Formats: sequence, structure tokens, C-alpha cells
Amino acid sequence: MENCIFCKIIAKQIPTEIVYEDETVLAFLDINPTKPGHTLVIPKTHHQMMTDTPENIVADVFVRAKRLMTPLKNSLGADYIALSVVGIDVPHFHVHLIPRGTSDGLANFWPSKTYPEGEIQKVGERIRKEIKK
Repeated sequence: MENCIFCKIIAKQIPTEIVYEDETVLAFLDINPTKPGHTLVIPKTHHQMMTDTPENIVADVFVRAKRLMTPLKNSLGADYIALSVVGIDVPHFHVHLIPRGTSDGLANFWPSKTYPEGEIQKVGERIRKEIKK
């Protein structure tokens, strides 16, 4: 896609620090990292959202992300690698791999809430109905 920054990175029109590349996937360091080593894993074909991406390409991205986790963890002395799929900053499906420490001061996840009485069942039913369509 002509105006997609990730497609320009894939085409080598924009320089970046590539840590892994094969025929279907590219992984590079995020220029605005949450932590040093924050890596983006993207398919080399343009798909705006994960839901728009063919399953075999989603599988390729996640398999490569899994393979990159241990080298990231070991090379950066992280306790674990957090994985996130957000997809709102750049409209090209991508996975974030973020080296984390158990006491790094970052939030572990989004703030949590509780369901009001009986609401969890209603939400579950709405989801199950949609899945059955």
C-alpha cells in the first residue's frame, strides 16, 4: 500500500533496524519503544487489521513472533516478553514484542473492572450468538 509506513519499510524505502526477515515476515525495532528491544513483527503483505489477514499469514506472524521471544529475552536480560496486538497506530497488521522485567515499573495489563451481578452471563451469551452466525 502506497502510503503505509510499514509497506515502505518492507520496500526498504525507510531505514529501520531489522532484527529478522524471511520471505513472509519482517521484524524490526520500534522507533518509539516501550522498552529497549521493543520489536514489531509484520507480514510483508499489506493487511490493515488482523481480521483482514489470511489465516496462513497470521500463523506465520505468530510463529515467527514465538521464535523471536527467546532471543529477545536472552539478549536483553528480560524476565519475559509481552506480546500485544493493538493495530491502531499503523493500519498494517502487526504484533508487538516487548521485553519486560517483573519489576520494571510498567503496568502489567489494562486496568481491570468487575462485572455487575448477572452481566458476565449476558456478555457471554452475546458473544456465543455472534460466533454461531
